[in-house]
Amino acid sequence: MPAPLTYLLIDGHSVIHAWPELLREHRAASRRHLARIELLKRLRNLQDMSGMQVVAVFDGAKQGTNEEREPQGLQIIYADPGTTADTIIERLVARYAKERTMRVVSADGMVRETILSLGAEWISPEILRSLCDGAETQMRARLA
Repeated sequence: MPAPLTYLLIDGHSVIHAWPELLREHRAASRRHLARIELLKRLRNLQDMSGMQVVAVFDGAKQGTNEEREPQGLQIIYADPGTTADTIIERLVARYAKERTMRVVSADGMVRETILSLGAEWISPEILRSLCDGAETQMRARLA
């Protein structure tokens, strides 16, 4: 019987603001999308090498919660204007943490406290960066 799937929920904007190279891109309105593209690229590599199901959640600007699911890939959720990424992450953890391994990446201390009380694990954006770096090193080694 295969091991149960681990879910890694990521507050996308929290990570973008915590990683200096992504924050630089995000600060320039004309380049803001590049920060998101780079983060998603790194998360795809992490998912491919780790076997975790990665779910990136962003505060949205469009009407209605919007979800994208890449074939065999990332799940990306954009919160509607009346909801935050934090709220969506907390709801997912409340619903699924008892039956699945859930890990959450956020720099927000309130989110950390909430998800820990609901049974999920917390990972800092800095630890996520090291996980992504390790996944990319592993990927390069396999391709060499």
